[in-house]
Amino acid sequence: MLNPSQQLNPKIFDSDVEQVSIRKGFGEGLLKAAQMDKNVVGLCADLIDSTMMTGFKQMFPDRFIEIGIAEQNLAGVASGMATMGKIPFMTSYAMFSPGRNWEQIRTTIAYNNVPVKIVGSHAGVSVGPDGGTHQAIEDIALMRVIPRMVVISPCDAIEACKATIAIAQTQDPTYIRLIRGKTPIITTDDTPFEIGKAQIMFKSMPAHAGQEGQDSNFNVGIIATGALLHTALKVAQKLEAEGKKVIVMNLATIKPLDTDAIIQLANQAGAIVTVEEHQIAGGMGSAIAECIASHKPVPIEFIGVKDQFGQSGTPDELIEHYGMGEKDIYVAACKVMLRK
Repeated sequence: MLNPSQQLNPKIFDSDVEQVSIRKGFGEGLLKAAQMDKNVVGLCADLIDSTMMTGFKQMFPDRFIEIGIAEQNLAGVASGMATMGKIPFMTSYAMFSPGRNWEQIRTTIAYNNVPVKIVGSHAGVSVGPDGGTHQAIEDIALMRVIPRMVVISPCDAIEACKATIAIAQTQDPTYIRLIRGKTPIITTDDTPFEIGKAQIMFKSMPAHAGQEGQDSNFNVGIIATGALLHTALKVAQKLEAEGKKVIVMNLATIKPLDTDAIIQLANQAGAIVTVEEHQIAGGMGSAIAECIASHKPVPIEFIGVKDQFGQSGTPDELIEHYGMGEKDIYVAACKVMLRK
């Protein structure tokens, strides 16, 4: 069942659940952050409409800089502004930032430890017809390996808005990952959000009463990040209807990792499935595996892109083609339960 303490959207499992682009939530959050702090500034690489910075440019024209198609300069200018006390939000497609300007992000932003907020839009294969050249499915791996870098992957537009406001109030270099298309609204304005904290979104009644932390309490734990959390929740509902006891965690903050929550989930479930719209190698699942291997080794199955490039297609076609659909998550959950 949905975790009532998270105050989630009651229409999550309805066919007519509202769908809004995650990047739209960023645009709304940026306006709110800018209204709260005059030091918030915006920079873009010639993609203000696509990255939802149009509203910011219109409302704060004196706090917006159009860099043009020069992503390396985008990072350098943002770093300089941060050094002078500003809180820059720099936006582009994730394939170009951090894809094209990774070294500038590493050296001028993270190495110098300045609070630039790197916003990578159009991440994942769900970019669709734009094709493999524009589908960033390596960006989590690129960014989480950089020291000091915070990495956030919101599950819906509401969480993206909250995350944007939250990161504007920190002094950390931060990467926030956004999906292009409309995705189901999972959370509400009342759903808690905190950088570095995972959330339990779905939790069946325990299979056996007993001390918290016993492996026998649950059959499987699913850890999802980004828009695929909605698909993971639908799989959990199906498994629960079949008598399985399931926990679903929303891991919006991939770095810093909520190690305590992940270890607790591993203790309770004894088997884990990770779900992300990203390469399996180096992504969120890899971060979970590193944590589990060090603290509580349990069987893990990984849902994500398996060492391939993207291609053109509709978002739904590509999610299915690359093994990230509802059926794939269900099969992985059944498989990992047999390995306990």
